[in-house]
Amino acid sequence: QVQLVESGGGLVQAGGSLRLSCAASGRTFSSYAMGWFRQAPGKEREFVAAITRSGADTYYADSVKGRFTISRDNAKNTVYLQMDSLKPEDTGVYYCGAADFAARMTYEYEYWGQGTQVTVSS
Repeated sequence: QVQLVESGGGLVQAGGSLRLSCAASGRTFSSYAMGWFRQAPGKEREFVAAITRSGADTYYADSVKGRFTISRDNAKNTVYLQMDSLKPEDTGVYYCGAADFAARMTYEYEYWGQGTQVTVSS
């Protein structure tokens, strides 16, 4: 069992930055790949970024590539999402998930956090 808790969301103006954190407890954090997803009102949850167990490889949705950076600190059992040059269309609830591999599909993820709200004003 893995428990995930996201933090760092908030209200920011377009062009600004936020750093999300996802703290894990329970089973060995480093045995899971981690991903970030987001869900806007009335829309399905969509892939944002993923990182392999060691952190050696990262993957991004085209819509965030070059603006967002996923990273992890296995000693702190935490995965991060640095979000720069934010746009209003980045608004949504951001979730972190744990999976056996760095996947882009929600059904590949076994554990989820409760989410943190990100709102980008224009």
